Amino acid sequence: MRIAVLGGGGAMGGLFGGYLARGGNEVTLIDVSTEAVAAIRAAGVSIEEKDGSQPVIPVAASSDPAEVGPVDLIVTFVKCYHTEAAVRSAAPMIGPDTAVLSLQNGWGNAPRIAAVVGEDRVIVGLTYHSGTLLGPGRVKHPGAGITYLGELSGRRTERIERVADAFQRSGIETTVSDQILGEVWKKLALNACTLPTSALLGFFAHELVAFDASKRLMAAILTEVVAVANAQGIALDYDERWPAITGLLERAVGGKASMLQDFEARRPTEIAVINGAIVDAGRRTGVPTPINETMVWMVEAAERRFLQAKP
Repeated sequence: MRIAVLGGGGAMGGLFGGYLARGGNEVTLIDVSTEAVAAIRAAGVSIEEKDGSQPVIPVAASSDPAEVGPVDLIVTFVKCYHTEAAVRSAAPMIGPDTAVLSLQNGWGNAPRIAAVVGEDRVIVGLTYHSGTLLGPGRVKHPGAGITYLGELSGRRTERIERVADAFQRSGIETTVSDQILGEVWKKLALNACTLPTSALLGFFAHELVAFDASKRLMAAILTEVVAVANAQGIALDYDERWPAITGLLERAVGGKASMLQDFEARRPTEIAVINGAIVDAGRRTGVPTPINETMVWMVEAAERRFLQAKP
């Protein structure tokens, strides 16, 4: 497949773009960072794996979608607040049959993409891989997991099977789901529990389950997420999610949450589409979400402080 990755200079974009290129696809990483593009063009993407290996994968990179032309698939890894602008800029890569896949964090990215390209082009996904950007073209891969893909309609179409096959052949364990929005809420529950907690405490992934207090905080967040999901008719089970979340954190030794990376880089976070999405849904359904709202307030306060101090 001809594939373009928006946000390809970031940790997850570089990780997936590298794997897809290694799997025999014609991949171009698209990023606004000229430094990242130059580094990838010169030396490829270097992935530091958990077993200590460090493969270097040659892959094309560009800051200009017009250089690339129409592709079969655009994979979106940009931050939520850049989604619409990034997809609009990708217009030269959109041909008659181009699909746009969101593998972003949070809730609400699919409607943002659909507003630009039309709902019929949108594929929704999520992944339990984790990545940390070590430098331009250099990614640490501390945790692997399943990637889920699905059509908004829930149908198993020829194109979703084709995309899933490309991912599988690239070594990315992939499942096609006919209940993809439910799977997105499972991932949203993970992110709501771990991302702001990690950012505010400055903890690596495995440290979140090393202390009773941080575990109690995450459990309280999850309780609210489950209540909000269930109030919307979305089947989310606390007894399934809690061991899944803690088990993933235990295995992701040295993993650094994307929101903690945002804090360290002094850039805006995605709190609005993560815990903020839980708060918004709670208001619509009449479910109280005081813990999630507190996390939003704290992250927004910290974010405002470092953005105001940024030169």
